[in-house]
Amino acid sequence: MRISKKKIISFIVLLLLLIGLICGAVYLKKVADYKRVVGETTFGEIDIADVADGIYIGEYDVNFIYAKVEVTVEDGEIVSINILEHRHEHGKAAETVIEKIIEEQKIDVDAVSGATNSSTVIKKAVENALKGEP
Repeated sequence: MRISKKKIISFIVLLLLLIGLICGAVYLKKVADYKRVVGETTFGEIDIADVADGIYIGEYDVNFIYAKVEVTVEDGEIVSINILEHRHEHGKAAETVIEKIIEEQKIDVDAVSGATNSSTVIKKAVENALKGEP
């Protein structure tokens, strides 16, 4: 029994379409999970005056966005925050949130407009650093 070229091509096209649909569904699930995690991210109260002088490393990862920061505390104040790594889609502008954190001496500052999710991830990385959490 011989299979025609037309049937083989049809089978390959259907197989590729099915693979594409599966990959699309997996991607959409990852996006939904990422958005849920960012939306559920909360910030605790940290009294920076109680944080010992030193350099602290913290990170936060929500799959599509990742930040790793180095926070320096001196005399009960955050004196510098260095972004060691920031993996983002279009959230480079969020990196200015560190200036607000230093200025206001608190973590839960307003997010950078247009880069809310990256702002949230950077702020959480700072909090994790000060709490000594990875």
